Amino acid sequence: MALKRYLTEMGMGVDVHGGDYTKAAKRAVSDAIRHSSINFFPHIDKEREEMQLIVKVGVQNPDKLDAQAVANEFPYGNVTIEAERGGLDVLAENGKDLMVVANVVVLVCFQED
Repeated sequence: MALKRYLTEMGMGVDVHGGDYTKAAKRAVSDAIRHSSINFFPHIDKEREEMQLIVKVGVQNPDKLDAQAVANEFPYGNVTIEAERGGLDVLAENGKDLMVVANVVVLVCFQED
């Protein structure tokens, strides 16, 4: 069996104050999924719980990302988080506050024979 991709969604999220990569990533996930309504399940004889969601998250410090908290943003499906270096870190003018930008790509896949 192999995974077959059916849908790709992209999103961007920002934590404007505090440098919280997880908060920015959760907002990016919300941005990606709130514009979607997946209606093809009956046409491919699949249930939404069978979805394999591969979520690629780009932030400057992937080690500071709480992958489980990001995965919990999805209402259903089996979620795999793949954090990698990306996004942006922007220091405030005073140099003491950090704005972080996270980018996500959500790949919606199903196991196929």
